[in-house]
Amino acid sequence: MAKIKDEKTNVCRVLDAKKIVYELHTYAPDATLSGEDIADILGEDPERVFKTLVTQGKSGAYYVFVVPVKSELDLKKAAKISKEKSINMIKQKELLPLTGYVHGGCSPVGMKKQFPTFIHETAPRYDRIFVSAGKVGFQIELVPADLISVAGCTPADIV
Repeated sequence: MAKIKDEKTNVCRVLDAKKIVYELHTYAPDATLSGEDIADILGEDPERVFKTLVTQGKSGAYYVFVVPVKSELDLKKAAKISKEKSINMIKQKELLPLTGYVHGGCSPVGMKKQFPTFIHETAPRYDRIFVSAGKVGFQIELVPADLISVAGCTPADIV
């Protein structure tokens, strides 16, 4: 497992380049694990562990939403905040070509293209939060303000 810990993901390289302090956490890669399972593995409150969801608006534009793993994105709130008539989750097969990330390893940091990104309004309440480090089996822990800055997130009521 030590070899995995030493491995750097694209997310780590982006954060290193921007001199953002983070801690990398690893676990046995398993794409069938839920976000709540990952929070359990990390021994963390699921309210502090966030998942990254990619959507497409009726206009064709893409949006990224970062929400606590035990919460569900409210598509009506997502549409309202993104000024779209409606919004839907993208198909899983579209994720990799669009973002560079696979299902279970999608991070708001370091996507192929920067999309408008919204993070649940609770994130800034915590000293540190967790998001995917861009690969299944990898999570980063960092200060919410740093994530908000590097990923260009807008805090919002989206669940």
